Amino acid sequence: MMINNQFKLIIVQALHLGGDVLLRYFGKVSNIKVKESLSSVVSEADVESEKVILDLIWQEYPHHNIISEECGYIFKNSQYTWIVDPLDGTSNFIAGLPWFGILIALLEDHVPIAAGAYLPVNQQLYYAEKGGKARLNGEIIQVINSTYLKDVLVAYSLDFHPDVSQTVAQTNMIAKLVQNTRNIRSTNCLLDLLYTADGRLGAVINQYEKIWDITAPWLIIKEAGGMITDLYGTEINFRVNKKDYNKDFPILAANPEIHKQIIQLIQENDY
Repeated sequence: MMINNQFKLIIVQALHLGGDVLLRYFGKVSNIKVKESLSSVVSEADVESEKVILDLIWQEYPHHNIISEECGYIFKNSQYTWIVDPLDGTSNFIAGLPWFGILIALLEDHVPIAAGAYLPVNQQLYYAEKGGKARLNGEIIQVINSTYLKDVLVAYSLDFHPDVSQTVAQTNMIAKLVQNTRNIRSTNCLLDLLYTADGRLGAVINQYEKIWDITAPWLIIKEAGGMITDLYGTEINFRVNKKDYNKDFPILAANPEIHKQIIQLIQENDY
């Protein structure tokens, strides 16, 4: 599929602009607010990064739709929708951990066609287009080629939930994974997904992702040869509206063989 090269230029430029903002604030955050739960916070860095990114997108494409973590759902009846997470890993960022970055994706008729992710501390930029190769700083990447779950590291993340029984059920999955993988890791942010795309991790499970958390990594992982679905193997549907755009997307990503093995574990234990 041929992608308008201007889309790529805007994504890359926006990622760098947002990254510059985050680096200016890193280690200096003072204004922190809790949003919908204990696990969800926002800082002035989120807001300023989002502003420079959206200003650039609107300058070039004023009639496109936007879904962004802080400004929400802005519908302009366009076939194109930009999905923006101006600071993925805010809790890490606030704590001074270098596990954070920016995610930007473009949908055409609800299908991801271009996506980028940027880790500003490491200056690592991931990019993918539908039907093309996923790349890290211009070099082609692919998911791990191991076919055995026992040989790989798996990232597993979950967040606060008011129903403790649901949290207990989700933590039971950790025990099962520990018994069937090399080990468990977690940054609970875009790094887990990107490191699965480039083969450093064998798989990632996250119980509480939003559309801005997963759209860009979805395309990057797919074009790196991986699979990314819900926890039962169902394809992710990016068609959302004003009422449900903030819903949770539990996700599983891995190469096809490891993905199948984890699905079997989930089905055996009905998580």
